[in-house]
Amino acid sequence: MKRLLVIPFALVFAACAHSKGPMAMATLDPTSGSTAKGVVHFQNAGDDGVEVVADLTGVPPGVHGFHVHEKGDCGNNAANAGGHFNPTGMVHGAPDAVSHHAGDFGNVTADDKGEVHFRFTTHSITINTGTNAVVGHAIVLHGNPDDLTSQPAGNAGPRIACGVTTLMGNM
Repeated sequence: MKRLLVIPFALVFAACAHSKGPMAMATLDPTSGSTAKGVVHFQNAGDDGVEVVADLTGVPPGVHGFHVHEKGDCGNNAANAGGHFNPTGMVHGAPDAVSHHAGDFGNVTADDKGEVHFRFTTHSITINTGTNAVVGHAIVLHGNPDDLTSQPAGNAGPRIACGVTTLMGNM
């Protein structure tokens, strides 16, 4: 006998009403010789910008550059992702600097267990509309810290994980 699961309409409506707009995500896979992997979520926060949440594991403990790259291709150990996503032609810099690439997310820190749990809000990108849309671009974790000043990309070293951002279904 089949059982019918009944979900109250108010519960479904409340879950849909909670969404602030478009969402996207990138699943990062390790490049050759790396164990870093995880998920990065992007949630439209309206006038507050875009909330970015990264949950990564297998990352060497320490500080690592974390960026949106120009192409949506993680092939060739993420070399195919190209340079930092920079639709407005700015110089590289810290994410809070007046001049920086849209893809300059700065650094994340892996704890002694190799985990990164990082959350921030940015006005540098949008989810899926406009010149600064993140959907279709690669998210790259680097092996070294981004020095936030060297041109053109902060000298963050090898690409140790990469994933392409895709739009998630909305209710």
